[in-house]
Amino acid sequence: MTVTPARLSATGVLDRIDALADLMVDTVEGGASIGFLAPLDHAEAIAWWKERAAGVAAGTLAIWAAHVGDRTVGTVSLAFPDKPNSRHRAELVKLMVHRDARGRGLGRALLRTAEESAAAAGITLLHLDTETDSPAEHLYARAGWTRAGVIPDYAADPAGVLRPTTLYYKRLGASPPTR
Repeated sequence: MTVTPARLSATGVLDRIDALADLMVDTVEGGASIGFLAPLDHAEAIAWWKERAAGVAAGTLAIWAAHVGDRTVGTVSLAFPDKPNSRHRAELVKLMVHRDARGRGLGRALLRTAEESAAAAGITLLHLDTETDSPAEHLYARAGWTRAGVIPDYAADPAGVLRPTTLYYKRLGASPPTR
């Protein structure tokens, strides 16, 4: 699957809100721990995306989406801190790939798009959290992210079961510190 992720404006989020909500519902139904419990109602997913459009408009969030026709098959976002001492970093959030599109490199393409865009914006450090031992964790490890640690019982999975979360970071465009 060759799909090029495109950055969405706030209007673009609203224009694609049904497709984005469909992707989120599918992601949760597929067992991914992205902050929601199953079953996720489509209207709840729409409301969540509407809030994200405001963040995009305010410049505190960047969203990329991959589309096949009218269908959104993947997204990834960067959340930018608003504090002066943290403008060099961003959090990678809500990397989602539709179950029908998994295993074809789309997750890696979305991740690469976010990393390259962050570096181009002067971000030198990315961080994220993900469910320990999830397919997403394996993606981040293969993409060169550094495991910082595990927090037990951090978040409930879509079934409501508490699971550990692994924290990762990645330095961009900077040499690793020397000792």
